[in-house]
Amino acid sequence: MGGLHVTVCPAFGVEFGQRFDACQGHAGVRFGGRVGLRIPGNMLGLARRSWETPQALVVAEQEVPQEPEPEKQTPASLPGPGVDSILALATQASLSTATLEAFRSSIEDYWRRDDQHGGEALRPAIVGQLRYVVGLLKESRPPAIQNGLFGIAAELARLTGWTYFDARQYNQARAYFTEALRLAKEIDDRQFMANVLACMSLQATYQDKPADSLALVTAAQDQARSALGTTPRVLSMLSMREAFAHATLGNQTATHRAIGEAHRHFEQIQAGDPDPSWVTYFDEPKLIVDTGIAHGRLGEAATAEPLIADALRREDHTNQRGRAFHAFWLARTRLDQGKLDHACNTATQALKPASAVASERVSGHLREFYDQLAPHRREPAALAFEARLRELLPPVSGSLRP
Repeated sequence: MGGLHVTVCPAFGVEFGQRFDACQGHAGVRFGGRVGLRIPGNMLGLARRSWETPQALVVAEQEVPQEPEPEKQTPASLPGPGVDSILALATQASLSTATLEAFRSSIEDYWRRDDQHGGEALRPAIVGQLRYVVGLLKESRPPAIQNGLFGIAAELARLTGWTYFDARQYNQARAYFTEALRLAKEIDDRQFMANVLACMSLQATYQDKPADSLALVTAAQDQARSALGTTPRVLSMLSMREAFAHATLGNQTATHRAIGEAHRHFEQIQAGDPDPSWVTYFDEPKLIVDTGIAHGRLGEAATAEPLIADALRREDHTNQRGRAFHAFWLARTRLDQGKLDHACNTATQALKPASAVASERVSGHLREFYDQLAPHRREPAALAFEARLRELLPPVSGSLRP
């Protein structure tokens, strides 16, 4: 096809598209592409074109100004985190034995609250204090103060690990337990190292690693025996953890032997023994209930039931998690003996303390008991327990298998 000759009117103008040939000095333009003739819209019965309005009269679209998002601020009465760090650098902390006692008092309070409510809400405060104490360790201080700080940091790390263990976050728990071991080793506190290893042994039983549990508690006992001044209460607690490990392995003879050792050590306790604060919880009711649980792990339900029941009657009522935990063990031993109504009634009574504490470990025992009820799901006692469970602990009941 040949080219098209177009005479251009100065009033219009020509808009060339892709390719064109212009003949300079002629009145027309020959092109081989597309062309847009700027013909006013009213001449073609169309709307007014954008180019028809003189540039001076064009009204540019105004963007609606965006209001900047307000910065998230801390309450006016609190300095920002950056200011806190500056003030910490500018302040030379002067520590004394009274300061160390204040730290230890707060740790005891943390443990008491952990028993009552669980560690989930406490953990940020515990970790914050741990970081603060570790920061203090970077400065040079008298040996007595420095060693005291190492001990406090070790206990805060163990407590943090325990809150993760109770939440069944085992990797995090192991990391903090390991840090607690390192801190205790700095001051050669072998009794405390034994305590941390015992915690790790207990966690291994929950992870279905009984061989690891036994290895860890054996190492704990070695540390305790090599330490000067290890008290009978500490040795009794460690022997009971050994019994748990053997029971998880299903070794009846070794379990009974370790239980006997725990009771023998406990009988040697004297009123004036210099027990570390972290082992004072291991009193007679605790010894009895742990003995019952060890027998229960072996499947010796008839032996376990009266021991756990007796300990529950004597246990501190403020220890919500412990009471819930031990009550479910009692219910389990009763169910193992075919006492369905009695077992479900015991488990139902335990739901109140269980609902008062945030503990995934307790929730796990709830699920285990519920699963054990599978053959009796249609029985009135089991239905009543399930109804009460769904009423008091919806998050737990929502994860139950029908």
